[in-house]
Amino acid sequence: MFNTIIIVLQVLLAVVGVYQFALSLFGMYRKKKKVVHDPSKSFAVLVAAHNEEQVVGALMENLKNLNYPKELYDVFVICDNCTDSTAEIVRSHGMNACVRVNPNLRGKGYAIEWMLKQLWKMPRQYDAVVMFDADNLAHPDFLREMNNDLCSGARVIQGYIDTKNPEDSWITASYGISYWYCNRLWQLSRHNLGMANFLGGTGMCFETELLKEIGWGATSLVEDLEFTMRCVKRGIYPVFNYDAKLFDEKPLTFKASARQRLRWMQGHFTVARRYFFPLLWRSLKERSLIKLDMALYGVNVYIVLLTFLLTALIWVDQTIFGGPNFDTLYSNFPLWISFVAIAANVFIFLAAMALEKVTYKKVYAYLVLFPIYLLSWWPITFYAFFTQNNKQWSHTQHTRVVRLEEVQKG
Repeated sequence: MFNTIIIVLQVLLAVVGVYQFALSLFGMYRKKKKVVHDPSKSFAVLVAAHNEEQVVGALMENLKNLNYPKELYDVFVICDNCTDSTAEIVRSHGMNACVRVNPNLRGKGYAIEWMLKQLWKMPRQYDAVVMFDADNLAHPDFLREMNNDLCSGARVIQGYIDTKNPEDSWITASYGISYWYCNRLWQLSRHNLGMANFLGGTGMCFETELLKEIGWGATSLVEDLEFTMRCVKRGIYPVFNYDAKLFDEKPLTFKASARQRLRWMQGHFTVARRYFFPLLWRSLKERSLIKLDMALYGVNVYIVLLTFLLTALIWVDQTIFGGPNFDTLYSNFPLWISFVAIAANVFIFLAAMALEKVTYKKVYAYLVLFPIYLLSWWPITFYAFFTQNNKQWSHTQHTRVVRLEEVQKG
C-alpha cells in the first residue's frame, strides 16, 4: 500500500511537470499581428507605498514622462502608514498623496481596497485603474499598451514584470531568470493559447466597471493571486501584454528574499485552500481547460511541498536506512529518463533567457548559483505550510534608485 501511494503521488507530479513543460513550448513564439488604438481610455494610476522615500521620487519622474496624453491619467500614491517623507516627495512632484493610517489592517491589499473607495467618491471617474509598486519603473508606452487591450475588450490585464537590478547580487539575478522564464514560458504561452493569465502584484490594469461590479476583496498576503482566482471563477480571464513592460526592484540578500517568498507561500496556501476545489469542480462541470489550468496554478504551492517531502523521503531512506526500501517511479524506467527530465528543466530556463535576449554578463555568471535559489523554495514552502495562518504583512525595503534609461542600457 505504501509503495502504491508513493508511485501514485510521483505519477501525479510527473503528469503536472510534463503538462507545464508542454504548455511552455507555446511561448517559444510571439504573435506579430497587433491591433493599435488611439489613446482614449482614462486611467487612475495607483501606487501602493509604505515608507518609500528612497525610491518613490524616481517613479514619480518616470510616470510624468509616460507617452500618453497627460489629461487622460492621474497618479495617486497611497501613503500607507508611512512614518517618513513619502507623502512630501510625492506632492513635490505634483502628484496626489493619499494618506492612510490604519495600524490594524496593514498590507497592500487593505491599502488598495481603501483607495478604491476614495476613488469612487471623486468627481472624476476613470475608465480603468492601473496599479504599481513604489519601487517600479514603467516603460513609456505602458498606458498605450493598456489602452490597446481595453479597447480590444480586455477587462483585466497584466504587464510584463522585468527586473531593474538583476546584476546586483546572485539573488537578484535568480529573480531575473525566474521572471524571464515566467513571462515568456508561463504568461506568453497561455496568452498565445487564449487561456487565462495570472496577475503578478504590480503592472496590473483593471476595468473600472469590473472593480465596481465585483469589488476588490483581495486582502490576503497575495492579493494578486486572490483576485486572479476570483476573476477566473466568474469566467473573466486576465490577459497578458508582453509589450507593457515595467521594472521591479528585487531583494539584494538571501535573507530578504526568503522573508518575501515565505510571505508569498503563506498567502498561496490560503488561496489554494479557498479556491482550488471550487475551481476544479467548475472546470470539470464546464469542461473548461482554462479553469483547470488555473486550479493547478493555485494548488502549485502544494505541488512544491509534495515534491520536497517525496524527495526528502527518498534521500533519508537511501542515506540513513540503506534503501531503497520501497519502489519509486524512476526505478521502473531506464536511467536515461532521469537525465532527460533534468536536462529539460535546465533547457527551459536557458531557452527563456535566449528568447528574451538577456545580455547581462553577471547574470550568466550567477547561473551556477541559480539551482540553490530553486532548491531554497522547498524549505521555505515547508515552513510556510506550518505558519500559513500567520497573516502579518512584512514590508520589503527598497533602496535601489535606478532611472529607466539606466535599466534600458543594460
